[in-house]
Amino acid sequence: MSRRSVIAGTGSALPRRRVTNAELAETVDTSDEWIVERTGIRARFIAGEGETTASLATDAARRALEAAGVAPSEIGLIVLATSTPDQTFPASATIVQAALGIDDCVAFDVQAVCSGFLYALTVADSMIRSGAADHALVIGAETFSRILDWEDRTTCVLFGDGAGAVVLRAETGERGILAARLHADGRHNQLLYVDGGPSTTQTVGKLRMKGQEVFRHAVTNLAQVLREVMGAANLDVSEIDWVVPHQANRRILDATARKLGLAPERVIVTVDQHANTSAASVPLALDVGVRDGRVKRGDLLVLEAMGGGFTWGAAAVRY
Repeated sequence: MSRRSVIAGTGSALPRRRVTNAELAETVDTSDEWIVERTGIRARFIAGEGETTASLATDAARRALEAAGVAPSEIGLIVLATSTPDQTFPASATIVQAALGIDDCVAFDVQAVCSGFLYALTVADSMIRSGAADHALVIGAETFSRILDWEDRTTCVLFGDGAGAVVLRAETGERGILAARLHADGRHNQLLYVDGGPSTTQTVGKLRMKGQEVFRHAVTNLAQVLREVMGAANLDVSEIDWVVPHQANRRILDATARKLGLAPERVIVTVDQHANTSAASVPLALDVGVRDGRVKRGDLLVLEAMGGGFTWGAAAVRY
């Protein structure tokens, strides 16, 4: 039987500071009612002094390694998904590598915004299947608070900081990543983007978004790719135990579930407590579901996300 990538352990990390909607409304022209009605978000975590994308990623990685019972020295591959790296270069994955005390392994970043974790997971899965590594760390980590325009109430209320990680282990058997599908359509760049960069403005820039249009594309694309990945795995949507989606907006999660005929109770939802943590949101939600006992060994999971670019993707996983 061929090798598969099994999720051996999960972990997550959040900044120390939790910011409620009411606290945000003290400095931003908004209200708890306005935010909850439109997004379902009630709080988010904001990175403070000494907290970076790499430090959060390292904490999440350590928890995933502990859960998997895998030593850092056994890791042959680190793929870190982020749009907010500590430095333009080198890759934040190498900072995590050094912090974990790993002298040598393959380590690099992947940038696909909110779909980044799905892209990173698929890359790591391909490398494990090829025999390039037996154990891999796949991490999604972001400090989006540092690229927000805090005077734009339509965007700054939506995002938070955090990290999530999984340890993948090569195994033969029924469990593991069964199928994954990724997509991108660069024609929609101006619907969700950052207005800066080293090669253009020589600045970091701020996040810009046309929310209504992003919402419309998200519901259509996520339902489509979820059906696509289930077909690739020769499974029916009715067999899904848990959907672990990108946590962008509660209305997107509910609309996608309705479009697929899925009960809302089968969707892991953390957007209310974490807001949109971009590439971190899927592994964060997965870790919450695993640690509170909802996600059990043998369950069929579908992980899915869509982000700026547009990029989107999904993976069917037998946990």
